[in-house]
Amino acid sequence: MTPQTFFRRKQRLMLLTLSGLLVSYAVASIALGFQQGALLQVQTGFLWMAQNFLPTAATFKLLPAVLFQLWRAFIIATAAAGVAGLLSLLLAVIGAKNLGQRHVTVSFLIRGFASVLRNIPIIAWALILLFSFKQNELTGFLALWFMNLGFLTRAFLETIEDFDTGKLEALIATGTSRPVAIMQGLLPEIATPTVEWLLYMIENNVRDATLVGLLTGTGIGFLFDLYFKSINYPAAGLVVAVLIVLVISLELLSTHIQRSLT
Repeated sequence: MTPQTFFRRKQRLMLLTLSGLLVSYAVASIALGFQQGALLQVQTGFLWMAQNFLPTAATFKLLPAVLFQLWRAFIIATAAAGVAGLLSLLLAVIGAKNLGQRHVTVSFLIRGFASVLRNIPIIAWALILLFSFKQNELTGFLALWFMNLGFLTRAFLETIEDFDTGKLEALIATGTSRPVAIMQGLLPEIATPTVEWLLYMIENNVRDATLVGLLTGTGIGFLFDLYFKSINYPAAGLVVAVLIVLVISLELLSTHIQRSLT
């Protein structure tokens, strides 16, 4: 195949892909009754948001209440990730195929359990638990915890199965028991990716905590909903601004910790 033929085929494939996307967009727009002219009014919406959601001097009187609820959301997010991380690590060690798991059924059940927990949306978890535990912080914690448990179990399973078990087998060959070999040979090797996954989940939990609070009527999400429905848009904008600052700060802290670990 000549270079000219290769690039022609690549261009044709790209054109076919773009054409397929455009046709799909057109069909979906017609089916949903989407008005193309609405795209021209996007700037109007952004202008209204800038005029109404910018915090004013009066809204900063509400800052202590906002920061208190934000602190509670951060604590719940961190606790959910930490508790889920401990159990996920235990399940991953039990279910990892490269650690001498003889019972395939155990590994299959752990993977299936994690997949079910992970694939149920956080909104569904919040609504299901809301009917059982009512409107309180425990409902938000459990919704985040179940989601974290499924996600981290799968993440830790993949991390452990990428681990070279040569060091582990060498420790066992010297007479070390398997639990001690795992503690001394496996956990130090996977410490960095494990911490990275936990930091990612904490960041994600802070964002999800707002949505969970909207549904369960607790925390920072409830505060935003209260201000928004009372047409106190500057106060709602203050909640959003504080959330953005916290998420960016967590991301910067996470990046710094990851660099120090590598």
